[in-house]
Amino acid sequence: MFDLIIRGGTVVDGSGASSQTADIGVRDGVIVEVGAVSGTARRTLDADGLLVTPGFIDIHTHYDGQATWDPHLTPSCWHGVTTAILGSCGIGFAPVTEAKRGWLIDLMEGVEDIPGSALSEGIRWEWETFPEYLDALERMPRAIDVGAQVPHGAMRAYVMGERAHDEATASDLTAMQAIVRESLLAGALGVSSGRTAGHRSIHGELVPGTFAAADEIGALLEAMVSVDRGVLSLVPAGISGEMGGDRLGAMEEELDWLVQHGRAFDRPITFLAMQQAGDADGWREWFGRVAAANADGARIHPQVGNRCFGVLMGHQSRMNPFRHFATYRAGADLPFEERMARLADPAIREAILAEGPDRDITPGLDVLRRRSFENLFPLGEPLDYEPAPEASVAAIAARTGQDPWAVTYDLMLNHHGREFLLFPLMNYADGSYDGLHDMMSDPMTVQGLGDGGAHCGLICDASMTTFMISHWARDRKRGPKFSLEYAVKRLTGDPAALYGLHDRGILTPGRRADFNVIDLDRLGLVHPERVLDLPGGAGRLVQRSTGYVETIVAGQTVVSDGELTDARPGSLVRGRPS
Repeated sequence: MFDLIIRGGTVVDGSGASSQTADIGVRDGVIVEVGAVSGTARRTLDADGLLVTPGFIDIHTHYDGQATWDPHLTPSCWHGVTTAILGSCGIGFAPVTEAKRGWLIDLMEGVEDIPGSALSEGIRWEWETFPEYLDALERMPRAIDVGAQVPHGAMRAYVMGERAHDEATASDLTAMQAIVRESLLAGALGVSSGRTAGHRSIHGELVPGTFAAADEIGALLEAMVSVDRGVLSLVPAGISGEMGGDRLGAMEEELDWLVQHGRAFDRPITFLAMQQAGDADGWREWFGRVAAANADGARIHPQVGNRCFGVLMGHQSRMNPFRHFATYRAGADLPFEERMARLADPAIREAILAEGPDRDITPGLDVLRRRSFENLFPLGEPLDYEPAPEASVAAIAARTGQDPWAVTYDLMLNHHGREFLLFPLMNYADGSYDGLHDMMSDPMTVQGLGDGGAHCGLICDASMTTFMISHWARDRKRGPKFSLEYAVKRLTGDPAALYGLHDRGILTPGRRADFNVIDLDRLGLVHPERVLDLPGGAGRLVQRSTGYVETIVAGQTVVSDGELTDARPGSLVRGRPS
């Protein structure tokens, strides 16, 4: 007797192998048979005409706080994620002394745009050390699995206190190495570090370790090698361009020591790589250096996204270009519907457009200049994350003989004021995803950068998993697509292999029974929306999906046609020797 049989689905198993029509038999949360499965089951799911994949593994999320109060980790669970890895970018909430809790919240709020009020209200601090944090995560009943990395910034603050931004002493390094070893042996999946000057707390303070010496990263890797565990996840200097203020040439300097460490320390390393605006092919040299190092025995994997890195502007977003207009600000505190009705008034529209933005405006992403409109696009319906140049606000204005500010104003009132304007910053050089396609085509890269749980007021890129299948394997028209098998492997088998999660990621007997059952024809993204569902009533942008018939964790359905269930089969994933 099986607990579950999924019958007659088109199985894409996560290994990259060709799809096949097959049954899958599950017992005790584990796959026991794939093929023509005979026998009976407590539950049978008819998957005829549906796609069956492994559950998706998201290696770059910021649910460090949310994982302590939200068992489902919305919105990621709405996009097929069954395993989420926390502790990215060198920031997190352990290890921590009681005196530093608020400081870590301020750091997370500044770097990842997660409301500090929600973190303060939602987190129930039950730990000091990182192993204690893992234990707290494990105690909470949850729908999907989580794993965690040791954040370098939090660890530095724990060890060095008020000296957290100074150069580490030998005794500091020894103490951090001890924490790394203890945490990895307790089940941490790796160590993360952030080195971009664009990451700052709400007070403008850099993440501890931003300018740490290369030898310090080497000391962390040495500790990882000593216990034969863990991945080093790195946000290098130089990837954030003008937005983060990183110095020019920093990426090349980072690669000097990064490839050296990759050769010297037998641990996998993944670093964030993005295509820079104005330098469409600069990443190719980076990848060439990494490939040469890997040929010498390194295990370095550039981590790439699958759509542009940017912001969504609109009346539901924290980024709203009209907040810099005095007449707009006069009604900015009205309830949403009243505010939209006011903005639809022709007299208000005329007044706002006539006065223009403040002259003493502080530079920011939503401070639009004339050239900005060439890179500003309505998200539209259906959603278009790879818009052509002729879809830009500037192009619309030229075609219609309007001022681009007027076009922006009217577009933002579409969908009852819920339209968003996409403003790409990186991964969109030359106005297409051709470079991104080439980055993802390289088998040494890994898929990531979804930032699940973060940037609550600006984006919702946790939906990148759905976008990988719907856009890259089915819908893309402006360039080459990927095979369905390759796209699924990028979300399942590849991240499982990188993090040593050999109990999941591929649909084969003995592996964990984590699945997505998908109606591929219906798979898609719903328009983002702002909701007030964080602790204390704080708001965030979320994005739902269509087409996920069921998302299953350890044989139990946790999401059914977009609705959350009461099943709690998830747990903490602890790392093992590799």
